[in-house]
Amino acid sequence: MPKERFSLNNLPNWMRGRFDDTQRFLMLCICAGVLCGLVGVSFHLAITGIFEALFHFYQGLGIWALPAMVLSPALAGLIVGLMIHYVSPTASGSGIPQTKAAYYQNFGVIKTSEAFWRFIIGTISVAFGNSLGREGPTVHICSAVSSKLGRVFGLGKLRVQAMIPVGMGAGISAAFNAPIAAITFVFEELLDNFSSKALGGILIAVVVAAVVERTLLGEHAALQADTTFFHTSWWMLICLVMGPTAGLIGHLFTQSLLKLRAHFKQWQTIPNWAKPALGGLSVGLMGVTVYHFSGGNLGVFSIGYTDLNAALNGNLTWTVILLLLVGKLVATTVCYASGSSGGIFAPVIFIGSMIGGLFGVVLVRFGAEPSVAAGAALLGTGAFFAAVIRCPLTSVIIIFEMTANYSLILPLMIGNFLAHLISAKLSPIPIYDALLLQDGISLKKLPAYRGEQDWRNLPVSTIMTHDSRTVSGTLDAQRNLARIEDGGHQHHAYPVVTDLNSQVLLGMITHHELEEMTAANDVQTISQWIDGHKIIEIYPDTSIRDAANTLVIKDVLQAPIVSRNDPTKLLGIVTLHDIARQQNAIEETIDR
Repeated sequence: MPKERFSLNNLPNWMRGRFDDTQRFLMLCICAGVLCGLVGVSFHLAITGIFEALFHFYQGLGIWALPAMVLSPALAGLIVGLMIHYVSPTASGSGIPQTKAAYYQNFGVIKTSEAFWRFIIGTISVAFGNSLGREGPTVHICSAVSSKLGRVFGLGKLRVQAMIPVGMGAGISAAFNAPIAAITFVFEELLDNFSSKALGGILIAVVVAAVVERTLLGEHAALQADTTFFHTSWWMLICLVMGPTAGLIGHLFTQSLLKLRAHFKQWQTIPNWAKPALGGLSVGLMGVTVYHFSGGNLGVFSIGYTDLNAALNGNLTWTVILLLLVGKLVATTVCYASGSSGGIFAPVIFIGSMIGGLFGVVLVRFGAEPSVAAGAALLGTGAFFAAVIRCPLTSVIIIFEMTANYSLILPLMIGNFLAHLISAKLSPIPIYDALLLQDGISLKKLPAYRGEQDWRNLPVSTIMTHDSRTVSGTLDAQRNLARIEDGGHQHHAYPVVTDLNSQVLLGMITHHELEEMTAANDVQTISQWIDGHKIIEIYPDTSIRDAANTLVIKDVLQAPIVSRNDPTKLLGIVTLHDIARQQNAIEETIDR
């Protein structure tokens, strides 16, 4: 077969004729590294440039300065809310849950339009002062760019899927200037194992992205911490207290964010597009309050790296640190929960540094050197990152790379381990997976729920089917069967709801029972037939083990998942087949 002639229009075919799939994949990893590096730098410069210009302008407005600061995030929230609602729904939130969903549910296909609008919407949201970060959106954008490269150059489905971790790693590398942590983050958060098959492409991409970032922005650490190198000393024992403290505050942060986000999603009084404006208004009010009482600190607004670096260098008093800690914690929780666009990486690092900063102030007052305040702030940063993001290896390495300081490894490892242990004990599901569950995306395909860990103690919501096929109580058996046949999805049994537009649960009915009613010419509606039947209720936070026991004891193959607050609210369905498939996946893993 003759090889294709080279031309720009025929580039994919030309490459296909000269390079095998593996060679093309590695070449595209280099291209992805370059493009993701450029995207990461551009996103960073756009956000910081606009934010600094805007808030410098606001501060020069005299008596109108504070009102301008209050309204800036609210205006951004309104614009962002409208754009998310009418233009790009996937631009909401951080982008990491969306990336994971695309990788496991859609063979790694992310539309280029998602990346474009994520860039625009994320820039508006964070640059105008909303208390969110750029790292999560950078991951989503870079993953979309990498996915597009794979599709344009004709890679197979599995290779296109493999371009997602490549883009994710390159995005983190460009955002944090931390190539090693970028690799560990991809494996801990997305792949959940350290398979060498994926390592080569990711390694190439993160190195190239870091080179691009350093070429354009210069050789620097992402966090400008005190470069003092610490020797092992008594004060490092503070990690034994700081780790549990960060773990508890991390649990409080994640649960508050998830619960408030659930309330925002269920709040029907105002339209969804207006909710980010309320989140932005909350950020503005909290940010201005902290700005006023701290004497001019803007850390609650946007990324807040200026105050973050001040805390890492021990340049903030305990009152300012406490104000920034509480302000950032509340503002980030409300802003993210409202559905705005932006990530939680930067806020988590900020909050962690403030927690450590408070410990640092105490240490200095008890006789430690002033430079110890910077060390304590770094320990707090790592511990809180481990508690919230749940990537323990990344939480250690990223502190080294972001500060170019490697002298705190022992207390950092201990503090991070304790924080991760306590947080994981209190909240078994990590925050990004919990966000996916909240959006009705099942985690059955994610590797963290197929491993040998004690998955039976996980909530049944991790494996249940969210979009279950239902039967209408207002119709008879024959018409319901016709609907099922038209839809092409026959199951063993179905939840019965009041009508086609409702999810109010009446009970369960099997396919065989529908067929028996049809054969007997039974014309009563399903709601009449099911009246008096007892519903077997399982709640989303019920453990998989308890759900399986319920199904066995009640001698049924499936049961509806309902809300604890409203047992008539259908959330999904779980079957014994779901649990058996999970068990089979475990056995396959063990056999390998």
